[in-house]
Amino acid sequence: MFQYSNNNKRYHTLDYFYKSKFKEKVFKVSLNAGFSCPNLDGTVGRGGCIYCSKTGSGEFAGNKEDNIIKQFKEIKKEMAKKWPKGKIIGYFQARTNTYAPIEELKKVYEPILKQENVIGLNIATRPDAITEECLDYLEDLNKRTFLTIELGLQTIKEETSILINRCHTLNCFKEMVEKLRDRGINVVVHIINGLPYETKEDMINTVKYLNQLDIQGIKIHMLSILKGTPIAKLYEEKPFPILTKEEYINIVINQLEELRPEIVIHRITGDPKKEELIEPQWLIKKFCVLNDIDKEMVKRNTYQGIKCNK
Repeated sequence: MFQYSNNNKRYHTLDYFYKSKFKEKVFKVSLNAGFSCPNLDGTVGRGGCIYCSKTGSGEFAGNKEDNIIKQFKEIKKEMAKKWPKGKIIGYFQARTNTYAPIEELKKVYEPILKQENVIGLNIATRPDAITEECLDYLEDLNKRTFLTIELGLQTIKEETSILINRCHTLNCFKEMVEKLRDRGINVVVHIINGLPYETKEDMINTVKYLNQLDIQGIKIHMLSILKGTPIAKLYEEKPFPILTKEEYINIVINQLEELRPEIVIHRITGDPKKEELIEPQWLIKKFCVLNDIDKEMVKRNTYQGIKCNK
């Protein structure tokens, strides 16, 4: 059995990590604080990342028209039907959740920390949207709760980063990881497989790079081409290859083999809304993808980290 597993998984699952740390089930309540993004408003760019939906990757977060406590309570009520005794992490998911003055951040973070059974916060953001003042506040939060900062990277390939309109450099990302870790703050990194014109080697190289950094977790997504996004227009005008399910599974397994075993796998496939998805349609069957990854890892007799020291 893989050392960080309590079931048939051959990679370090988030469920295993939470149960090992907190000794019980932990679930996330996804929230939308209504923040913007520096590559939407012209600070570093306009239009946002070309794959980003109108909700800013917050499809399953609360309604931004509701205040943060109303969002929290409504989503918690639904989640608690499945896990009535579970501990909770408030997940600030949509758009860039450190892109506001500190006082504005406090108005949404602090009330969530006061809610019953909340044991932590996950804050999704960009590496170019955390000021020194914000770092000080995050350091303080980290002393009071279980804090995780989620940084979008998506790829280390400069040409792809420009194409998808990330509007920050790889060095900017690396420096922010180091700043967060210097303050003892856990870092989870988002990457996307299947970005336009990237090769299998490009995707594996992104993971090899991350494996050399002091990160605590990773989220692996498959590119979703969603209706109404710039990438949907690009795909319509100049179609580019889309990974098949089998290609995706093969790449993910190769990526897992390169990652240190202690790095927690927070996500291993995407979860788009069916009505908004153009391609790939196989993403709709999330659990089939997860099961096929497990089966293929067993077939290959492989596991997370098997190649990282070779």
